[in-house]
Amino acid sequence: MAKKEATIEDRLRALYELQVIDSTIDKIRTVRGELPLEVQDLEDEVEGLGLRLDKLSLETEDLSTELSNKKNGITDANNLIKKYETQQEKVRNNREFDAITKEIEFQNLEIQLSEKRIKEGEFLLTSKNEKLTEAKEYIAGRKIDLENKKKELEEITSETSSEEEKLTKKSEKAAKIIDDRLLTAYTRIRGNARNGLAVVTVQRDSCGGCFNKIPPQRQMDIKNHKKVLVCEHCGRVLVDAALDPNYKEPVEEEKPKKRTTRKKKVEA
Repeated sequence: MAKKEATIEDRLRALYELQVIDSTIDKIRTVRGELPLEVQDLEDEVEGLGLRLDKLSLETEDLSTELSNKKNGITDANNLIKKYETQQEKVRNNREFDAITKEIEFQNLEIQLSEKRIKEGEFLLTSKNEKLTEAKEYIAGRKIDLENKKKELEEITSETSSEEEKLTKKSEKAAKIIDDRLLTAYTRIRGNARNGLAVVTVQRDSCGGCFNKIPPQRQMDIKNHKKVLVCEHCGRVLVDAALDPNYKEPVEEEKPKKRTTRKKKVEA
């Protein structure tokens, strides 16, 4: 049925049908709960931990290289000292001897400084290796959590995806009957409503959304299906309960008949 050919009643019926379908989809997504967000958060966390682990590994490698260079520097300095000590034995004057002595002293200072830096570096390297081990263990645990959450989400999704897909197609079909302006209003109201209800029926003379009383005349207008009416209190679209395919007319209970007792005639 094209939108221009649909009557107000047809549109109200389609609007209510759309609400029922969307509410059912909401329930399916509620079953999944916060799992998609939890999976996304875990993926982001694992990615962040991976970057941190890479940075820590790089820092550890750089520190190991630096320590190795310091140790090689000590070896070179000792070789120079031996060389200078050999040269000292062949000097021709005091000036050459003093110059070589200063070089030997300088190399000894370099060795002492390097040994100090190596000691500090080895302590720092031990600390970084411990952190690296802890980080690897933690990220391994978070990866296991992520895999478990993904499996849980996949199981729930596989159970509900087929039903959700069918309902989504029904929702699109119902939306085709509703004019764009009404559909936009429905989407806006539904987005603002905490429970996702944009269309509600009249229940016990009250709005099915906010439960405020509806005046009798307004109830009559709703039952006539001649125009789109909204609740004056919550702004939800109000429809007649009779538009619900599962609606059953309430049966009024018969009032019990009063028993009449006959007075016995008193004989004179």
